[in-house]
This record gives sequence, C-alpha cells and structure tokens, in this order.
Amino acid sequence: MKKIIALILACLMLSTSAFAVESFVEEEPTWEPAQQAIVTMDNIKVAVPSAILLEKTTGKIIYEHNAHQKLAPASITKIMTILLVVEAIEKGTISLKDKVTASTYAAGMGGSQIFLSEGESMGLEEMLKAVVVCSANDAAVALAEYLAGSESSFVAQMNARAKELGMQDTVFSNCTGLPVKEDHYTSAYDVALMSRELIKHDMIKKYTTIWMDKVRNGQFGITNTNRLVRFFSGTTGLKTGFTDEAMYCLSATAERDGAEYIAVVMHAATSDIRFETAKTLLSYAFSTYTLANAKPDEAPLPVPVELGVTAYVQPVVHGETNLLMKKSEATGLTKTVELEKSVKAPVAKGQQIGMLFVKNQKGAVIAQYPLVAAESVARMNWRQIFTRYFQLMTTGRL
Repeated sequence: MKKIIALILACLMLSTSAFAVESFVEEEPTWEPAQQAIVTMDNIKVAVPSAILLEKTTGKIIYEHNAHQKLAPASITKIMTILLVVEAIEKGTISLKDKVTASTYAAGMGGSQIFLSEGESMGLEEMLKAVVVCSANDAAVALAEYLAGSESSFVAQMNARAKELGMQDTVFSNCTGLPVKEDHYTSAYDVALMSRELIKHDMIKKYTTIWMDKVRNGQFGITNTNRLVRFFSGTTGLKTGFTDEAMYCLSATAERDGAEYIAVVMHAATSDIRFETAKTLLSYAFSTYTLANAKPDEAPLPVPVELGVTAYVQPVVHGETNLLMKKSEATGLTKTVELEKSVKAPVAKGQQIGMLFVKNQKGAVIAQYPLVAAESVARMNWRQIFTRYFQLMTTGRL
C-alpha cells in the first residue's frame, strides 16, 4: 500500500493535470527554421542586364545580378503555363491522353507556332511537347483554354500561382509572353522560383530534354529552342524567350552528380550571349559547389516521454538536410546532436525536442536544424498508469 501511495504522489508531482486526459488535440508545432550559412559569392561578372544562379534542392543563391529588376520575359512566361498544365495532369484534372481543340483565337496567335488550324484537335501530350520544345504560342493558348475555359481565366490562375510561389516582381497578362500593352513583367529571381517549382516534376524532363522530335503523327518536325540540350552536358531544360522588347532570355537547368542548378539570363543582346552566360554560370556551379548531407551519421537516440502511452519518442531532422557548400570546404564536417533529457506527454508530432548542429573543419557552426518528434505520444490515463505500475512490479523493475 505504501508503494501505491508513493506512486500516486509522484505522479501528481509530475503533472497536476496528467490523469484527466485520455487523448489530446495536436497543436501546430513551432520550431526555429533550419538555418544555413550564407553562400559566399565569388567575383563573377556577366554581360547581361540581369541574371541569377541557384541550386534547386536548397534554393540557395550562388550568384545574382539585378535579380529583382522587373523586365519583359518573352516566352519564358511559358514556364508558368507549363507548370499549371503539369500540376493539373498530376492532380488528375486533365490527362496526357486528352484531345485538345484549337479555337480561332488560339490558331491566330502567330510567332513561334505549330500552325494549328481552327478546330484542329491534337493530343494534349503533343500540345505540351510543342510548347516545351519549340515554344508554340498556338499550342500554349489552346492548353490554357482547355484547362481554364479562356486565356484570361488561365492568366488569373498564373498570377495566383505566382503569388503562392512568392513571385513578388511578377505580373502576367497572357500565357505566351507575346508583347502586350498591358503590364507583363517578371524578374530573374521570380523566373528562378517558377523554374525550380517546375523541375520538381520529373515528368516534364521527358520533354525539356528533347532535341528534335515530331508531332501530328510524325508529319511536323520540332527542334528545341534551347540548344544547351544538345551542347551542354547534364542539361535538363528549361525555356528560352525572345521579343524585340525582352531581347534574348533563358532559364537553363542542368544536373550532374546529384546536384541541379538553375541559371536565369534576362535581356541578353544576342542569342549567343544568353547561352554562353548560362553555360558560364552553370559550369561555375558544377566546378565550385557540392551538396553535403547534414543528416547525423547515426539515428539520434529516442527521448524518454514522462507519462506517455509509449515510453520514448524518436527524434528526426526537420527540413531539407542538404547543404550547398564549396567543394573546398565540404570535407571534415562534424555533426552534433543535442536532445532534451526527457519530455512530458502529450507530445505532438513535429514538436521540437532537440537540435542538430553542423560544424566545419574550424569548429564553426555552419548550419543548424530542429530535431522533432517523429510521432505523437498521448498521456496515460489512470488505468494505464496503474497497469504500467503493476507490470513494473511484476517484472521486478520497480
């Protein structure tokens, strides 16, 4: 009896409200965001008005030059057009097997096109391929109308998605990038944001890496406007653009050894300059940087849970654990885990219970990540407490 009384008193001391709760409502977990040291940029110079270079996985900027300057984007506008189509395909709203019929308006677009006739039907996959590979304006509008009913409704979706992605320098007025009197502008930074979002969808690389192909049952040849696809190793895309106002624009993506980079060039004076600038930026990234994994070498030890229905909770790293680093600084990293000695139930999934610190060769912290609970742990009720108590007594562990 004395042991039972002692147990009750101990439990009451741990938590005055622990036993009134059979279950709990998970609250939104809070934690400090993962932090990484700012990437040091070398003295890179480019002969274009605006440019940016960043890594896809981390989103870290390696180089930028007037990256937020608002400029006419020409056909790199279609990156957003393509993104909305791909997202709709993956959601099941539309299918690659669907038939898309060109309206009078779509057929009359002009500029880069596959010369759709009014009322002509074509498979959605071929339409998408034509937009991606040869920047077909008529196919872009036909897809926009198919997805949203009209180009204007589709453009509203483009602008809404731009806001979701944090594209604060952008306003779209059409889905093609053809010159318009209304506002239609973006920035190298915003182009990089939507490019990064698009290449997260692996399916699009089936089309962005095509050099030459045919549509209309093999009757109409198309060639990629992005010549890096053929002449730069590892190219995965993405989109070119040109108008007299926008000059030569390019969003170029390339992947080697597990790292993928995005180089955006705006308003280059010539086509050669845009491609050479992108090659310079991408080559610099591949030669200088690497992705280091910040995950602990071994899984962190479980953390004891006081009065939990399970005795322990497993910590896991929250967030992306790749670190963009210069190759010269990526060796000799050490990872230190600091955990709470114990936590009180209830524990919410995602609740912070420790920190992971990554240090360089000199011992300086270059990144830190929250360690969070991998699962929820509810409090024990009275019955569960006494059940556990008697189990411990029976096994002699009390």
